[in-house]
Amino acid sequence: MPTDTVTSTDELLFLPLGGAGEIGMNLNLFAVDDQWLMVDLGVTFGDDTMPGVDVVMPDPAFIEARRDKLIGLVLTHAHEDHCGAVPHLWSRLRCPIYCSPFTASIVRRKLTEAGLQNEAEITVVPLGGRLDIGPFDIELITLTHSIPEPSALIIRTRHGTVLHTGDWKFDPTPLLGDPPDEAALRRIGDEGVLALIGDSTNVFQKGVSGSESAVRDSLIDVVGELENRVLITCFASNVARLQTLAEVAKATGREPALVGRSLTRMYEAARENGYLTDVFFLGEHEAPLLPRDEALIICTGSQGEPRAALSRIASGSHPAVQLESGDSVVFSSKIIPGNERSIGRLHDLLVQQNVRVIDEHDAFIHVSGHPCRDELAQMFSHVRPHTVVPVHGEVRHLYEHAALATACQVPHTVVATNGRVVRLAPGTPQIIDAVENGRLALDGERVISLDSVVLRERRRVMYQGSVVASLVVDVKGNLLADPKLTLTGLADADNEDQLIEAILDAIEDAVDQLPRARLVNDGAMEEAARLAIRRTVNGLVGKKPTTDVHLVRIED
Repeated sequence: MPTDTVTSTDELLFLPLGGAGEIGMNLNLFAVDDQWLMVDLGVTFGDDTMPGVDVVMPDPAFIEARRDKLIGLVLTHAHEDHCGAVPHLWSRLRCPIYCSPFTASIVRRKLTEAGLQNEAEITVVPLGGRLDIGPFDIELITLTHSIPEPSALIIRTRHGTVLHTGDWKFDPTPLLGDPPDEAALRRIGDEGVLALIGDSTNVFQKGVSGSESAVRDSLIDVVGELENRVLITCFASNVARLQTLAEVAKATGREPALVGRSLTRMYEAARENGYLTDVFFLGEHEAPLLPRDEALIICTGSQGEPRAALSRIASGSHPAVQLESGDSVVFSSKIIPGNERSIGRLHDLLVQQNVRVIDEHDAFIHVSGHPCRDELAQMFSHVRPHTVVPVHGEVRHLYEHAALATACQVPHTVVATNGRVVRLAPGTPQIIDAVENGRLALDGERVISLDSVVLRERRRVMYQGSVVASLVVDVKGNLLADPKLTLTGLADADNEDQLIEAILDAIEDAVDQLPRARLVNDGAMEEAARLAIRRTVNGLVGKKPTTDVHLVRIED
């Protein structure tokens, strides 16, 4: 049974509130001496079941109630699923933030947009740096990923050492940043690691994830064979891919241009921290001026996001960039599960315009930033943890990661989804408790519960439609005119009149059947009309619409 009385006295606790049992919106907590350390605070993105919602984030209510015991937030890297909730939730937590220089550049921009730039305290930690936060001695270990400065965290406590991997891979020849510090991993393995809390994203993929340099060579071949204008879409945060595409443009005699505000922000943050200083990208208003056979346009929207640059380009609504028959679009990204439909619709729209579409099924144009099975096994070999706690994956990923750890001779594994409290020490690591956890949604400019009445009603209207009826009656309850109806999502032009007529008849019959005592009761009349409307609509079109009845009573 979930509880809110979790404390840590003479023990080391781990509690995920996001990212364990799902991919995205990571929020991890560690506790010693009832002092809590947060690692990452990210988002995921809304889907078709969340009308009007673009961003979803973990509910921090558990730690918000203990804000006086929250001693810091450490960010492993600058991807949205690890830091994207900071501008939306920091005001509830108000704790110091610790991160690398590049991550600090990204987070500062987010906080500035939220008007919090003068409130949130950010401590920049150098790559490979070390810091003390309360009872936690933390060291950053450089790994590789698709964004600069991804760091695993060595979290030393008096109960033992935890390695929290963040997102990572072993890329020996990265195009951006340093290679992974495997020597440091072996060193802490020699010191002794109580628990490894690690990325499970690609646990079902055999072999290794591959190197960005191999993608560069393949993309040079792919783009070199294309004529006319070439658009390449990728994740905006994949800064390593920007380096790759700059080199692809140079090798194929094209000029690279960035289209999409998030890409431009990442480019600016990278240059602030010494990355991408040897390459130059044109802006979106310069891209249309390039000859078609010399343009390499890099844009956002690889997942079919309706408001991203590529969707607007494909629909012809982008203010600067247009496509023509014979152009090509290369999707240099992985299809994230759940986005297949939106990506498929975008592909169809492009193909209908005689635009060639190339994705990961057609050519080698993307490598993941997450470890495959051989890399996970190599990590176990380096670190030799006593226990593995899988995170950053759906439930099936977590169990498979645990099974792989067991096959690699790791003595213990604990599969803990969001809200499960794991005691890492003393004794054998195990789940000892559970706390309430949930999701929040960014709805316009406000943050609300994903289970709120607002979103439930919006989903109901989306799936069932709505009816609004206005009734005007006298003091005795007699209808003085036909009710006024507004129907949404229930009728086409050819059958709307028929449905309205049936609803009007049903309302009149319901009013006629009310006893005299109820005719003078506004609430009784409104409820009778509401039920009549719902029964009629359900009987004729099989829907149970959201129904609102407004009654106006005219006094003599």
